[in-house]
Amino acid sequence: MKRVLSIIILFSMLCTHVIAQEVSKPQDAKLEKKEAVKSHLKQHFKPYGFIRNYFAFDSRESISGTGDLYNYQPKDEKLNAYGDDLNAISTFRFLSLTTRVGLNIVDYKWRSTEFGAKIEADFYAGINSVGAQTHKLSGTAQFRLRQAYLTMAWDSLRMNDKDFARVDLLIGQAWHPVAADLSDAIALNSGAPFGPFSRTPQVKMDARLGQYVTLTGAAIWQMQYNSTGPEGQSAEYIAYSKTPEAYLGLSVHTKGFLMRAGADVLSIKPRHIGKDASGTDILVKDRITTVSPYLYLQYKQGDFSIKAKTIFAQAGEHMNLNSGYGICGVNSDGSFEYTPMQNSSSWLSIVYGGKVGQQEDKHPQKLQGILFAGYVRNLGTVQPLVDMNGDGKIGKEELFMPRALNMNQMYRITPTLLYTVGKFQLGCEYEITSVQYGKGDLGTNGLADSGLHWVTNHRVQLMTKYNF
Repeated sequence: MKRVLSIIILFSMLCTHVIAQEVSKPQDAKLEKKEAVKSHLKQHFKPYGFIRNYFAFDSRESISGTGDLYNYQPKDEKLNAYGDDLNAISTFRFLSLTTRVGLNIVDYKWRSTEFGAKIEADFYAGINSVGAQTHKLSGTAQFRLRQAYLTMAWDSLRMNDKDFARVDLLIGQAWHPVAADLSDAIALNSGAPFGPFSRTPQVKMDARLGQYVTLTGAAIWQMQYNSTGPEGQSAEYIAYSKTPEAYLGLSVHTKGFLMRAGADVLSIKPRHIGKDASGTDILVKDRITTVSPYLYLQYKQGDFSIKAKTIFAQAGEHMNLNSGYGICGVNSDGSFEYTPMQNSSSWLSIVYGGKVGQQEDKHPQKLQGILFAGYVRNLGTVQPLVDMNGDGKIGKEELFMPRALNMNQMYRITPTLLYTVGKFQLGCEYEITSVQYGKGDLGTNGLADSGLHWVTNHRVQLMTKYNF
């Protein structure tokens, strides 16, 4: 009897062990699968973003956007009967519009092709102006798309016995190739309108030829940042042209030095419907084609960096520059001839600073000093403008510019202190923007060259930012 009981107990223990193993297998498999998914997400999906606040004071009314945070230039004098300048009034604002989230998708590969992607958005749209003053804001900021693109890359393409090439293809919404190299200013405008600023739908190819040289070509469309025309700023002018904006550039890079040069070519149709002599609507073949070359230089060494960019723009308003174009002729078939406004815009930014105080691995500290300087010169139209309405003046009917027509030149100087503790940043910026406006009628070249006077805005801005 004892022998039989011992056999039964032993058999039960064996069965229990086998059952336990069978039960633990699904649990272990489930845990392994969970860890594999977690590892996969960590390896390929890289979320990022920041929470950013701006506190801004302006000494006078300014032309600006994005809740008045994106500052372009001070407004011209607006004198009443008593000689008071109604635009010489200060304002203050505190907004968190530019809080941002993004996701980078990296390190996917199929055979010899590398795949990646990015999607990035922030809180921007939905803030409205109320009444005559632009800074009377209302509404709640809504989510808007900043960037969304996929990338494909082919590496280690042999050129010769020593050198290899790499080709990167980008398709989607990304920084305009001319605007991609931004200054180090902490302001929301990043130095615009002294430098190009635009994100656009595009197909862009970078071909890195060897160790030092990269060729870039792109076909670009318009969405948020558009050309201007008879109906204001709109993407319809490029839509009816059926011609993508084209870019070709060359980059040379070696040991802290970067030089980039290129040219942007834009061809648009300001009108597709006009009128004949009897006033009947007809189809017209209006078109203007412009070329905007630029040069960018950068040098970095340790805690020091210097950047500079200059662009000679023709009708560069689609890149947030102070530019446009006008009508220089009327043809017998009802179509118009156009001439671009030429604009020279340049900036320089210098950064110096590194670690300060006692350093801890979790909370590194850095204090940086930044100096930005920019200059814009309106150079007038290539050809003389025509008086379309017969009033003997050049105005908005003949010259299409999104901002002040009577701006002659302007400059900006911006010293900044930026203090970083780990993921937290605190910045203080003093931005001086001075514009030379003209009084009286514009010349046939679209320039205001009489009654010249300077108007200056002093902006003091505090920024807090937490990166994640």
